[in-house]
Parts: sequence; structure tokens; C-alpha cells
Amino acid sequence: MPVNNNSKSFINVNKGSDFPIQNIPFGIFKSKNNSKPRAGTAIGDFILDLSVLQESSLFSDPLINGKSVFSKEHLNDFMALGNTICNQTRKDIQELLEENNPVLRDNENLRLDCLIPVSETEMCMPVDIGDYTDFYSSKQHATNVGIMFRGKENALMPNWLHIPVAYHGRASSVVLSGTEIVRPKGQTKADDAEMPAFGPTKLLDFELEMGFFVGTGNKLGEPINVNNAGENIFGMVLVNDWSARDIQKWEYVPLGPFLAKNFATSISPWIVTLDALEQFKTKREEQIPEVLPYLKNTGDWLYDINLEVKIITKNSEESFTISRSNSKYLYWDICQQLAHHSVSGCNMRTGDLLASGTISGPDKSSYGSLLELTWRGSEPLKFSNGEERKFLQDGDTLIITGYCEKDGVRIGFGEVSGKILPAV
Repeated sequence: MPVNNNSKSFINVNKGSDFPIQNIPFGIFKSKNNSKPRAGTAIGDFILDLSVLQESSLFSDPLINGKSVFSKEHLNDFMALGNTICNQTRKDIQELLEENNPVLRDNENLRLDCLIPVSETEMCMPVDIGDYTDFYSSKQHATNVGIMFRGKENALMPNWLHIPVAYHGRASSVVLSGTEIVRPKGQTKADDAEMPAFGPTKLLDFELEMGFFVGTGNKLGEPINVNNAGENIFGMVLVNDWSARDIQKWEYVPLGPFLAKNFATSISPWIVTLDALEQFKTKREEQIPEVLPYLKNTGDWLYDINLEVKIITKNSEESFTISRSNSKYLYWDICQQLAHHSVSGCNMRTGDLLASGTISGPDKSSYGSLLELTWRGSEPLKFSNGEERKFLQDGDTLIITGYCEKDGVRIGFGEVSGKILPAV
């Protein structure tokens, strides 16, 4: 029986949980009793061990039962099977967890083997990431930054409304939520200084972003069509692309970000599939001027995902909300990003990560970076404990959460967090 918005699991899922039966994200975990990384899904406060279900041949597709894809330490082999098989496998899991299905519910031995409390597990990097690209797809963010550095008349660069601007990031420094972030060092140059100086960044920032993983790629020289691009996307995660603003300011001309970005990018551990997000699609603003034909897509590919940013300062145990935004504020959608990336003939591969760039909404409370929230440090954030912040300090912890909610169904992403450590 297909799972719908009214379906419930035999596993008790608290109201407000990110992980009801309607979600079924994919991730990699290990447990106290088994240190081998393997595939799982989140259901309430439990992780369902998919490798156990696979060994019991409980999936409908023989490629899943016969390939051991869920016993691997990354999801790449599963993702490479394509969205048709991946979506059917997700539906198989939902049916096994459904409250009226006795297959798992009434098999105590199997249930004890495959359902593990979250408190007894540790999440691992879900994907072997080959390449990472970071876009610049929020019009409000690009406008804000442009006003700061070039003035209102020249806020957006001439190409911004025509192409999804991006830079190639560093896949080796993409880290999982909870990984501590060491303050980076680099060259900076004060406006009144004759020569640059070397040392730790003084302007460490976060960037509120969403990212997606390529499921199936394309051959070199064969671009992905924008109207088929969704078939190549496996799912989405939360992203924090940490940034050193003073290093960035000195280095970004003429070739863009380098050391200011390559020290760390944090992602959330659970990948939420596009299938789970389908009902939360939303229309975007009209793109003016009209985009070139290869970027025109016929569907809606923005998502109504509520995003929140909190900070736990080094001197406080409570968290302070500093931003509430939404991924629907993006100007360029995920299919346009992927189509543009491949239009030159670039071959995208299973496990490639593409991030949205900072997501900022129309008002200050929805800006997605401290650079904007404090307007280059001129308007510090003030907290109820008497502290204030222009940029991140050592000991601060930054937490990003995200979820969709509609017709009583909540689909969440969990969180992506990181604590700032002093420079080495």
C-alpha cells in the first residue's frame, strides 16, 4: 500500500521530528555494536540499517538485493543506479515501516538487528565526493555584496542575470556536520596598509546554503539538458561554506575565491531525496532578462525549505537565532545550475556536490551571512547575554537547520554544525 501524507510508521515518531515515514533520507552510519560504516535511513529517533534489509532480500529490485550497495562505506554505488531504482527502494522502505505491515513490525529478531537508536550511532560522510562546485545563486545576496563593495548602481555584475555564476571548490575539505573548524591563515591587506600581512583571519564567516548530489552523470562532451537535469540529481543537504572575508577581499581579483574558501565546507549527514521534496516545490520569480534557451526549464525546481541559523557563543550555553531564511529565495534553480555546469561538455560524476551559494531573503532577518547581517561589521549583532558579534570568534558554534512543512507533513534535514577552533 503506497505511503501518503496520512501514513504512520509502527515506529513512534514524535510530532515535529525531521524524519517521519514521509521522508526516508539516506546516509552512512556506524554503531556501538558494529563499527563498519554502512547505509541507513532515519525514522524518528532510530536509524534503520539498510544492509540488514538487503541481506534479507526485502527490496523489490534485484539490483539492490544482489549488489551489496548498502554494505559499502559510501552511497555512490546506490546513487549510480539512477533515480527510478533509488525512488522505488525508498518506497520499499516506507512500506516496510508502515504501521499495518507485519513483515518488519512482527519479526522481533529482524527488528532488533536493523533498528538502532540514534543515541547508539555515529554518522559518517555519506558520499565519496569527487568534485565540489559552489554557485552564487541568490540575487539578494549578490546585490547586498555588490552594494557593499561597488555601490547600488553597480551592485550586480553584468553577467549575473544571464548565467549561474560559480567557482570550483575543494572536495577534499568538505566535512561532516560536527567537525570542528580550525581558523584559517592567509594574506590580508588593510585599506591603509602599503603591504599585505600574513596571519589568522579576523573576519571568519558562515554561508547559509543548500547543496545537491549528482546521482547519475554525463559523458564528456555530452551536456545535460535542463529539462532532464532533475533525473541526474539524487538529493539535497544543508551546506555551510565557511568563509574568511578579509582573505577573500585581498585574493579574489582576478580569479575568485581560493584560500578564503578552501579550508572547510560543512554538510549535513542525511541526504533528502528529490522524491521526498516533490510536494514542496514552489515557483520562482520571473527571470528578467529572459535566459538563453539552454537554461529555460519547463518545471518548478525551487523548494520551500525553511532555514534557520543559530549561534552558541563561546561564553554561553544557550543558542541565539541570527537568521531565518528560505531556499525559495534562490534566483537560479538546481536544474539550471547543473545544466550550465555541463553545457561546456564538462562531465558530471556520481557523488559530485553542487552548492547554491549564500541564500539571503528580502529583509535583514533573512540574510545568510554575517557579512550581510552586520553589514561588513558596522552593525554588530547583540545577544541577550550582553555579547555581540561582527564575525565568528574562537569557541563559537554555528548551527544551521532546515525543514519543509505542508498539510501536516514535515520533511527535515537535521542540522549542520561546526565549532570554531583557534588557528594552529
